[in-house]
Amino acid sequence: MRANYLFTSESVAEGHPDKVCDRISDEIVDLVYREAAKTGVNPWGVRIACETLATTNRVVIAGEVRLPPSLMKKDKDGKDVINPSKFKAAARRAIKDIGYEQDGFHWKKAKIDVLLHSQSADIAQGVDSAADQQGDEGAGDQGIMFGYACKETPDLMPAPIYYSHKILQLLAVARKKGDGEVAKLGPDAKSQVTVRYVDGKPSEATSIVLSTQHLDESWDSNKVRAVVEPYIREALGELKIADDCKWYINPTGKFVIGGPDGDAGLTGRKIIVDTYGGAAPHGGGAFSGKDTTKVDRSAAYAARYLAKNVVAAGLADRCTIQISYAIGVAQPLSIYVDLHGTGKVTEDQIEAAIRKNMDLSPTGIRRHLDLNKPIYAKTSAYGHFGRKAGRDGSFSWERTDLVKALKESLKA
Repeated sequence: MRANYLFTSESVAEGHPDKVCDRISDEIVDLVYREAAKTGVNPWGVRIACETLATTNRVVIAGEVRLPPSLMKKDKDGKDVINPSKFKAAARRAIKDIGYEQDGFHWKKAKIDVLLHSQSADIAQGVDSAADQQGDEGAGDQGIMFGYACKETPDLMPAPIYYSHKILQLLAVARKKGDGEVAKLGPDAKSQVTVRYVDGKPSEATSIVLSTQHLDESWDSNKVRAVVEPYIREALGELKIADDCKWYINPTGKFVIGGPDGDAGLTGRKIIVDTYGGAAPHGGGAFSGKDTTKVDRSAAYAARYLAKNVVAAGLADRCTIQISYAIGVAQPLSIYVDLHGTGKVTEDQIEAAIRKNMDLSPTGIRRHLDLNKPIYAKTSAYGHFGRKAGRDGSFSWERTDLVKALKESLKA
């Protein structure tokens, strides 16, 4: 491990074109779970993999679903087909909440196409009945998932992504409140923070990059900096800003045309922003738009939950966990732990404790973290990790309620 180095992570705001698509996709996931609960449909049977594309005043929603009857209608031949109305309404509400009321992208004027269709029977049979007969359902796909935690911040997240998210969150809250000149900022923005590490610990910010849309065309980079700098300083809080820190605020000048009007967006293109900002490995699968039979999502949540509890228990200062799956097979093929030389116990001991204390089949993860709920729209911006667990069950994977059990297992 290097002791002294620079490391950089970026975040993007909820109005970034890709994040608009992530938000719509997760609103669709929530809609399906909500309608299932409302109509008495078993939430364990919900299946959805929803992709969204957005460009100038156009949104396309596509993917595979197994829907409650309330989201279906009869076509002219009497067949059950998807009713697009509630999906379109969910997308418009999301776009409006983000703040898009511009000529090139407007929540009311955008054309929305819903191209969802039934889930593949081949995939369904593998998920509904696990091939290894060790769980109620098999993994929705093959793949590898990673979880990570470290002691760099109060939420046990890497410092560069933690502060990059925080800058944009504060600006979004202020923009939506509509107080003063900050209300003239647009929804689209990107941040980037470079942190100097000394003796392996975050010491100071050496460069700060922020590009943010602004609705007043007369503004230049200097004006934007004057508006946003107080929020950046507040966000960095206890992290020192180096005396020679380089600031790049709207370095190209004007940024008036933004969002899907300025650049097309797609679901799942910001997977490093969604996780650890590049400070930990990523298995490659996106989260948004997927129900939690898809281990791309649920197992990544489980891996973060386990890594965070290992660090919170004082068993290591850093922890990376990898879990792998095969489609249609319930139990993971492998569990790998790396404590990066900071462990108070061995990796083998942690791996054994994990297997003892959590069922990592899709069924086990969904049950342990209580994931069959409409809690996903709020995950679509500012990271899926390092957030506060909510009373509605959101971000349950950020709880540290496994600490005691892990410690007890290691005493045996």
